[in-house]
Amino acid sequence: MTRPCGLCVALDTADPGTAEGWAGQVAPHAALLKVGLELFSADGAAAVRSIARHRPVFLDLKLHDIPNTVAGAVRTLTPLRPAWLTIHAAGGPAMIAAAREAAEKAGGADRIRLLAVTVLTSIDAAILAETGVSGGPMQQVLRLARLAVAAGADGLVCSPREVAPLRDALGEGPALVVPGVRPAGSAADDQARTATPEEMAAAGADFVVVGRPITRAADPAAAAAAIAAALRPRTLAPGVTT
Repeated sequence: MTRPCGLCVALDTADPGTAEGWAGQVAPHAALLKVGLELFSADGAAAVRSIARHRPVFLDLKLHDIPNTVAGAVRTLTPLRPAWLTIHAAGGPAMIAAAREAAEKAGGADRIRLLAVTVLTSIDAAILAETGVSGGPMQQVLRLARLAVAAGADGLVCSPREVAPLRDALGEGPALVVPGVRPAGSAADDQARTATPEEMAAAGADFVVVGRPITRAADPAAAAAAIAAALRPRTLAPGVTT
């Protein structure tokens, strides 16, 4: 059975008008629209409300603090009704559990879903070693992923290279959201671990996050449409395999 994979377009800008324009263009082809630190820092709750008129919001704030502070932030963000909210798995099980409890109490059945960030896609083995983490990204991702899911995270943010290993390790339950996705031939920009949309759909991702290849395109709507089409399961003739 093919797992559906949706497109999340990253609206990474400090200008609310620019973000609103992008959202209107790409919304027909996107499952989620990402409001990250840059846009949220510039326009706060207003940005989330504005973008949510187009598509459900993936609020990428990567919360990382003591459990009580993170729980308070989740409660405060609940009225904005983002579909997903990121927290750092490195915050530990008590922080993740507190965030989950706050989300359930504040939002009930319609609560915010929590995505734990494992290792940022701009980080490679050398950078991890500089911070005192041995074993490389894969080992650290698996360690943090198991911890986060056990503590109550609904899913994980991971690099393209970690989707298949995480599916093997954790099964079909956790949602996997994958930044660092680039259409074939696109620049990697500041992403250290990248892959194409087709590869991520085949590997078992739930959502791929794409920003600059869409928002910097001459026609963002067309770029989003092409990536969304690449994520759709293909109907093959009998006997044909991929």
